[in-house]
Amino acid sequence: MSKQSQLSRLLQIAGGRRVLIYGSWLLSAVSALLALVPFWYIWRILHDVLAVAPDYSQATAVTGYGWMAVIFAIASMLIYITALMCSHMGAFRVAANLRKELLAKIAALPLGTIEKIGSGKLRRIVNVSTAATETYLAHRLPDKAGAIATPIGLVVLLLAFDWRLGLLSLVPVVLGFLCMLRMTGPRMAEKMGEYQNALGNMSNEAVEYVRGVPVVKTFGQTIFTFRRFKATIDDYAKWAIAYTKECRTPMLLYTTAINAVFAFLIAGGIVFSRGGADGALLLNLIFYIIITPVIGTTLTKIMFMSEDGMLVADAMGRIDEVLDAAPLPEATPGQVPARYDIAIEHASYSYDGQKNALTDISLHIGQGETVALVGPSGGGKSTLATLVTRFFDPQEGAVKIGGVDIREIPKERLMEAVSFVFQNSQMIKGSIADNVRLAKPEATREEILHALDAAQCMDIIQKMPEGIDTQIGTGGVYLSGGEAQRIAIARAVLKNSPILLLDEATAFADPDNEVRVQQALSALSRGRTVLMIAHRLSSITDCDRIFVLADGQIVESGKHDDLVAAGGLFAEMWHKYNQSADWQLKTEVAQ
Repeated sequence: MSKQSQLSRLLQIAGGRRVLIYGSWLLSAVSALLALVPFWYIWRILHDVLAVAPDYSQATAVTGYGWMAVIFAIASMLIYITALMCSHMGAFRVAANLRKELLAKIAALPLGTIEKIGSGKLRRIVNVSTAATETYLAHRLPDKAGAIATPIGLVVLLLAFDWRLGLLSLVPVVLGFLCMLRMTGPRMAEKMGEYQNALGNMSNEAVEYVRGVPVVKTFGQTIFTFRRFKATIDDYAKWAIAYTKECRTPMLLYTTAINAVFAFLIAGGIVFSRGGADGALLLNLIFYIIITPVIGTTLTKIMFMSEDGMLVADAMGRIDEVLDAAPLPEATPGQVPARYDIAIEHASYSYDGQKNALTDISLHIGQGETVALVGPSGGGKSTLATLVTRFFDPQEGAVKIGGVDIREIPKERLMEAVSFVFQNSQMIKGSIADNVRLAKPEATREEILHALDAAQCMDIIQKMPEGIDTQIGTGGVYLSGGEAQRIAIARAVLKNSPILLLDEATAFADPDNEVRVQQALSALSRGRTVLMIAHRLSSITDCDRIFVLADGQIVESGKHDDLVAAGGLFAEMWHKYNQSADWQLKTEVAQ
């Protein structure tokens, strides 16, 4: 997408307020030209003072010139402020509309796509990328209009009094402009994309690291255990240092060039005055020394405007990456299942189109059954569970609920049919009641209390200063991992869905909380179709069936005792699990 088409698109998003953006450009240009008028009055003051020296009392017009310079300077400032007010009103509308469009799109995207992009990158796109468009429209474009008008006025001023000194003043401008091109060309646009990618990767890994802090504290690990997070920091540091070194020479030459105008003027003054002292030359030389700093300021503005143009181009590209993401197709009007058994038929899925995360998976979970998925890390357990909830669609095969392909079930009805309890349940900043009510916004206070009671949460409520109205998070209280899990289970109880997905729901619970969480899960699972992802094998001994996954395939299935007796992969996992539990118990007794 070209820069002009990006601007046209931003103006279209501004709607009726694009008139204000156009107006800001005009006002900024007028302000820039008016800002040069005081310099002319300064020249008049210098002219009159030098003409009557040493009897300065005869310079009677100096005061009037001074006041006129002040009036034009104030007028320029007020018009520029008005220009910024107009541009900000349009820019805020654009940023707001983009954020609304992004959030509406994110809400429509499958959770798998959101997880693939990453919450850290999405946050940066919604907050930072849209803010880049605001900065561009509110500041850079009005400044660009002023930066275009300023050189026009400057050329007139520089050539009007002494064309020789005027041309000398323009030599550093040309040199500085050439140096600036080295830093603002196509390579800079490429580097800007790399910069945003590095920041996005750091943001993503930072979010994952923060979420994993409980594990770090539990096992006494350091930040270096999270290699991906540290790697993104190291990569960014290497990039930043390399890029800084690359820009060092052109930036040095640019700064030298735009500040060398005085040297050119003084040298020119010496050359031009060799035939004798010239009062007019001295007057013009003093005037040019006063006005030429405007050249450096204008060039610097142009340089930053070029950088922001590339920044907004990169920002719009990232915004389009989200807006162009295709939601999963949804049948209209769709079908609603009459029962809630789950059938997965020859399903295969690949994240990258190369290696399969799942290959030809087939299984059936009867209505009311509780089954568990176990296996080595990376075996495909979570991927299989996400297919059931339609985070993704399988590239081959089908997933059915009650005999209906989930692609034929309306999204809202599918979400109503499934409840989730993840291993790291997220709490929003709000009251305990608000967190539970997420599952059923119209729930009454009595329904919320019943759900909390069923989820073994009443001991949490009783110790809170304001009961279920106690605020969680900043400005309120903080829950332990096990307490947060029980609140999440209360959500699932309140939702009362016929299908329940449990992703290692006791992972971060301490022993006391684990007992209560297990009791709450037992009550929640009663009468529902339950699919569990388990690492603590002791929690699945009573499951109706266990499916063992390795390398994206089901390698074993059956009841717990039968799998242990079979002596396969599950028996090996069970043996190692018991060894680990015995070692932990002996360690605690020894202590």
